[in-house]
Amino acid sequence: MNSLRNKVQLIGRLGQDPEIITFEDGGKIARFNLAIDDSYKDKQGNKIERTYWHPVVVKNGLVKVVENYITKGKEIAIEGKLTNRSWDDNDGKKHYVTEVVVNELLMLGK
Repeated sequence: MNSLRNKVQLIGRLGQDPEIITFEDGGKIARFNLAIDDSYKDKQGNKIERTYWHPVVVKNGLVKVVENYITKGKEIAIEGKLTNRSWDDNDGKKHYVTEVVVNELLMLGK
């Protein structure tokens, strides 16, 4: 049952080309936002469509796949876990974000 704790699976499209960040030690991460479309019918029977945006972080060997094959608009399936982090901007204001850290990635479509 432990394998089900903090597990996220999403299918969506990239909202922009991934940002590849290279660290001083040569390690890399990839960041992008994944758009997930959802729809439902309201009380009047009208179809309501919404897009949810999820920040995604890719680490380790999968960065090479993202760097070489994943671009804006590509549909992908990911599996990972939710993580939280915070940082202070230049004005000293604290920001918080919940991200999906990917451990599996599958390219879909063309």
